Amino acid sequence: MQPRNMSMSGVVDLAAVKQAQEAKAKAEQARAEAARNGGTGAVSPADLVIDVDEARFESDVLQRSTEVPVVIDFWAEWCEPCKQLSPVLERLAVEYNGRFLLAKIDVDANQMLMQQFGVQGIPAVFAVVAGQALPLFQGAAGEAQIRQTLDQLVQVAEQRFGLTGLAVDPEAEPGAAPAAAPERPAGPHDAALEAAVRALDAGDLGGAVQAYKNVLAEDPGNTEAKLGLAQAELLQRVQNADPQQVRQDAADKPGDAQAQIAAADLDLVGGHVEDAFGRLIDTVRVTAGDDRDAVRLRLLELFEVVGAEDPRVAAARRALARALF
Repeated sequence: MQPRNMSMSGVVDLAAVKQAQEAKAKAEQARAEAARNGGTGAVSPADLVIDVDEARFESDVLQRSTEVPVVIDFWAEWCEPCKQLSPVLERLAVEYNGRFLLAKIDVDANQMLMQQFGVQGIPAVFAVVAGQALPLFQGAAGEAQIRQTLDQLVQVAEQRFGLTGLAVDPEAEPGAAPAAAPERPAGPHDAALEAAVRALDAGDLGGAVQAYKNVLAEDPGNTEAKLGLAQAELLQRVQNADPQQVRQDAADKPGDAQAQIAAADLDLVGGHVEDAFGRLIDTVRVTAGDDRDAVRLRLLELFEVVGAEDPRVAAARRALARALF
């Protein structure tokens, strides 16, 4: 069976923007609470690979995924490709030194979990990040491909969800109680950023927008505030939109800048990133003057929402440059 690549960038699509903000806040709260209780300290390398069954799935995978990305290896004793893949994943779990946790699930003993994840064949590798499941690849992938996928996973987990992984003590005994971890010092803008997340949680998009603007007024380069503001403003714009009418207007007026801008916002909120970018780039090609500039600026705002590290943003930037020049 050939491996099927799965893009990590889907985890940042706007269909889950609010959940991502909430998950990031919960991750910070979980770390602080565990530190007070003597948890999330150093673990032994052996504890980075765990066997998980249905009874322990919630505690060992879902709950742990608020602290560290959990990679799930669906395997079976009779599966020959699994015998090639599993040792590589186990070795990389130790090598990545706590940046992800490997959970091994025997499909023969855990049929319900196999069905819940929609596993069609094994080996199959998934990840759970801040409670959200996503497929990584299927089949006995090569180590270079696995490393690339894991690098993307840990990057997204840290940048979007605030999951920095586990501290690893190479001298710790497996299963030993972890030492207490020091609490992260509060940053100068943490209170304002937390206020923005609380506003999002309450559905107060205007309050979230203002809270992020307050941070940027004092710290214009704050990456978290820039991303949060772009996301909150997008959600605010589509909050009261009539999707059917917006789509109809865009279909009826292919050269109308504002109609295409409104439709692109809906595209992005629905997770259709490439459709949103392509729509606006096509509109840049057929507009001029203020209309063209408005479309270009909205496209740049949507780049902020998705994130500069996303390969779709890089591709769209190149297409925009060709359309402009």
